[in-house]
Amino acid sequence: MCGTQRLPRLVGLSKALEMILMSKLIKSEEAHGLGLIDAIVPSNELINTACCWALDIAESRKPWIKTLDRVDKIESIEEARELLNFSRVQARKRAPNLEHPLICIDVIEEGIVFGPRAGLWKEANAFYQLIYSDTCKSLIHVFFSQRATSKVPGITDLSLMPRNITKVAIIGGGVIGSEIATTLIVRNYVVILKEANENLLRAGIDRVKANLQSYNRKGKITEEKCKKAFSLITGVLDYESFKDIDMVIEAVTENMASKQQIFAELEKYCPPHCILASNTSTIYFNLIGEKTRCQDRIIGANFFSLVIYISPIHFMPLLEIARTQETSPQVVVDLLDIGKKIRKKTPIVVGNCTGFTLNWMFFSWIQSALLLVDRGFDVYRIDEVCTNFSMTTGPFRLADLVGLEAAVSISMQYHKSFPERCYKSLLIGIMLYDHREGETTRKGFYGYDEKKKAWPDPELKKLIEKSRNLLGISPSPEIMKLEDKDIVEMVLFPAVNEACRILSEGVAVKASDLDISSIMGMGFPPYREPENDAYVRKNDVVRISGNRE
Repeated sequence: MCGTQRLPRLVGLSKALEMILMSKLIKSEEAHGLGLIDAIVPSNELINTACCWALDIAESRKPWIKTLDRVDKIESIEEARELLNFSRVQARKRAPNLEHPLICIDVIEEGIVFGPRAGLWKEANAFYQLIYSDTCKSLIHVFFSQRATSKVPGITDLSLMPRNITKVAIIGGGVIGSEIATTLIVRNYVVILKEANENLLRAGIDRVKANLQSYNRKGKITEEKCKKAFSLITGVLDYESFKDIDMVIEAVTENMASKQQIFAELEKYCPPHCILASNTSTIYFNLIGEKTRCQDRIIGANFFSLVIYISPIHFMPLLEIARTQETSPQVVVDLLDIGKKIRKKTPIVVGNCTGFTLNWMFFSWIQSALLLVDRGFDVYRIDEVCTNFSMTTGPFRLADLVGLEAAVSISMQYHKSFPERCYKSLLIGIMLYDHREGETTRKGFYGYDEKKKAWPDPELKKLIEKSRNLLGISPSPEIMKLEDKDIVEMVLFPAVNEACRILSEGVAVKASDLDISSIMGMGFPPYREPENDAYVRKNDVVRISGNRE
């Protein structure tokens, strides 16, 4: 928490605010130093030590410390209030639509200023108020839905045990492949990274190294762990070392012929037990494995290039596992276990179709935003309205992160699979012709500096006008009168409609899986309960796992 350098006596309060407002865990040594626990003992000595402490306190050999009456960690109420006010500002920035972080701060302040019992009374009243709120209901729903993703009817109820996967090969050392490799080696998997030539291989290994160094700079892993992880990856140019691997993940460009050739080669070189996975997000797996005789081993392991959280993939919390009708239940169980072991990855099992679940919903979100722009809306207003609603990012900022070339490639797949449900905007094609490819080229819907900081680009207006002229569309003055909540509905409701289709067609295993997918993949705010939220009209939309109309 910022401010502790200016307020060195309030380190304990600062840590408490971090733990309460951000659910930050601390280690036992730090908790002992802060006075949150009295002693650290081995687990096998815990009961005996606790009994001895209790007897020592009862017989006055140790002082009895009444926790509620402790004031030694706070020497100045004014300094404490200054830190609490700073925390309020930060809480509003992080989640402007959430009430409970501010209530937590108010409760802490009440206890500091008026004494511990006053603080407890305020806490009790605040708890009663919050527990019946729509936010609380939504977050409880998300809590249980996230834990339910690992329960797949017809798979996890077969009493299958996951096999021991220790060695993984990755084909393709680009941005996605190198970051999947980083995710795995940090969790102690041995990784073989294959590329087509020496230059591409060197670039892929360098990306992995840079990812690890970024982890280290941010305090995620130690220097020793960084070196150990890097020692677990090996670069190769052929399939000779694939003879003893447990799983391979293909992460090359979305080209059907290329993928079919790769999987035919994998069948020759990989052992019979090896899982053959692809990171594709659009192509049918039965087509990928068409030239093989091992369809039961083929599965999707989509680690996602949709960097919703403005961070590398190894921070992304979602792993989409896509199976075909031929995929073995054992392979699905193995992938679920890997998702659990690499942590920070919630695995969701889905069916085999174009875009699976997340990209299917995501594409309709982008499409509806493009339709609004063609009809007169400002790109940056749409993004601002979405982030004000508490989406992690707006559709156009996200399109820049994904890359506009990738957006066009995905678009082609969707227009082929769902022509009657696709809107054909010309804007992205015009932008690509103008060499605007997104954040990587520092020019897309936004302009970017060398630190990837985005700003509205005034030159974009000319391209939007060109798109409208080619489509023969003139902006309507009436449409510009729509309120923010109308824009939110117009952008997000198509995604809700597609989610209902996904569910009705059996692509999703459970409706609650789609909620988790939209939260962890699209950045939908987890505390929003659409049918009760004042931001959207009641009865216009329901939570996907509720009653669908």
